[in-house]
Amino acid sequence: MAYFSMPLSPLFAVFLEKVNSVADHRKSVKKEEETMIELTGHTLTIEQLKRILLDNEKVSISEKSMEEVHDSRCAVEQIVANRETVYGINTGFGKFSDVIINQKDVENLQLNLIRSHACGIGEPFPEIVSRAMMVLRLNALLKGFSGVRGVLVELLSELINKRIHPVIPQQGSLGASGDLAPLAHLALVLIGEGKVYGESGNVIDSASVFSEKGIRPITLQAKEGLALINGTQAMVAMGIVNYIEAEQLAFDSEWIAAMTMEGLEGIVDAFHPAIHEARGYPQQIDVAKRMRGWLDGSKLITRQGEKRVQDAYSLRCIPQVHGASWQALDYVKEKLEIEMNAATDNPLIFDEGEVVISGGNFHGQPIAFAMDFLKIAVAELANISERRTERLVNPQLNDLPAFLSSEPGLQSGAMIMQYAAASLVSENKTLAHPASVDSIPSSANQEDHVSMGTTASRHAGMMIQNARRVLAIECICSLQAAEYQGVENLSPKLKKKWEKMRHVVPSITEDRVFSEDIEKLNQTLHPLYHNNNFLKKEISIK
Repeated sequence: MAYFSMPLSPLFAVFLEKVNSVADHRKSVKKEEETMIELTGHTLTIEQLKRILLDNEKVSISEKSMEEVHDSRCAVEQIVANRETVYGINTGFGKFSDVIINQKDVENLQLNLIRSHACGIGEPFPEIVSRAMMVLRLNALLKGFSGVRGVLVELLSELINKRIHPVIPQQGSLGASGDLAPLAHLALVLIGEGKVYGESGNVIDSASVFSEKGIRPITLQAKEGLALINGTQAMVAMGIVNYIEAEQLAFDSEWIAAMTMEGLEGIVDAFHPAIHEARGYPQQIDVAKRMRGWLDGSKLITRQGEKRVQDAYSLRCIPQVHGASWQALDYVKEKLEIEMNAATDNPLIFDEGEVVISGGNFHGQPIAFAMDFLKIAVAELANISERRTERLVNPQLNDLPAFLSSEPGLQSGAMIMQYAAASLVSENKTLAHPASVDSIPSSANQEDHVSMGTTASRHAGMMIQNARRVLAIECICSLQAAEYQGVENLSPKLKKKWEKMRHVVPSITEDRVFSEDIEKLNQTLHPLYHNNNFLKKEISIK
């Protein structure tokens, strides 16, 4: 014991400091590894992807998946060595599938494929969608059916973890043979071409970023170009961001509707559990339960016969209508989580290369249907919200000041906000036209039926932005109505919401530029805006 009580020598102290430093580093590395999300090709969930997109979570690759990638690559190299004729490995593409490619030209074939297919047009996808697209493509390749090299999946993983995201134009995909044009722009970056987002949201050449960060682009080999672009990852990436936003939109629609109920002294009996259990839809039952929770303790809600016998449908049928939208959201989530773990390449390699099959897993029809369904669900949340706004501002339908104006006549109040909501609702009805029922032949009729799934996904994104602004308008009106009815009479939960939202949008004491209020509240309700820096560069999905 006497030995340890002696003062440490300077040399030993330095040694101990280094040991502690190494231990701290190992702890840090271990902690980082623990927070990483391991991709296997089979187990990725929307909740995990949210963490990758919003919380800067990094990704890692499972050892077993890497072994499967290696095995499928060996199969491709064996096919090339044996000079077997297999689509996409040593043949042309689409209508050129019968053109045999000389072995010495296999690398050029893949390079030409990426460059020629990178013909996307229009505004780029938001950066968060680009990041999601990379994660989903990596996850698909890790299933081990695509025949790519380990170096390719490692590069994709490195770019994701270093937050180097391709600039990918939104338009140009038919949704089969997958999202060819968008994914070609993603693939361009892997070969050191194309554009990426800078840290401040500016667009820069990928080559300069690679040089700065010491990243080596790859030279695509047999099948790798095709493996990168045959897939549904653009429509799915957009679809997942849509789902995240639509889910929050649906939750927000409930407390906003509850505040409208208070502003209009609505009849709470319509949310009695017996009514909804009698019908049996779980989502309807859940909405009614949440509505009762929001209104618990309110002094403004009424009972049957106190002020009126029944409310209008836009109040009375909130659980039925919102619940139906939740049914659609549940369907969409199920399909997205299947697709985000799906092998959507062509051809697919099975049994260590013994079986190589050309099929059609790249066809986006399941996601096209899901996105069209999502569009309808979102449109209805906006439709019923606008009708509730009308009941808040129309003096013939309530006992509130006309248009919630502080000086009706001199001050127009919320009159034109209802016009704006009606305009957005009408636009959504146009966008809700199903993209999935359309098809147009391509590649000289070799690809004669396509899904238009990416169009459906993009339009769903546009509709969500419109719907959130419709809800923002209802929220502004319901805040004002609650003020006229007496904030002290609100339920405890809704009083907290009222106080929070009043920090964003002040009381309407006189007319002002309400466009600014709508946009501030829209950003407040946006589930991604406050949690992610790159969304602040461009929160609007164009």
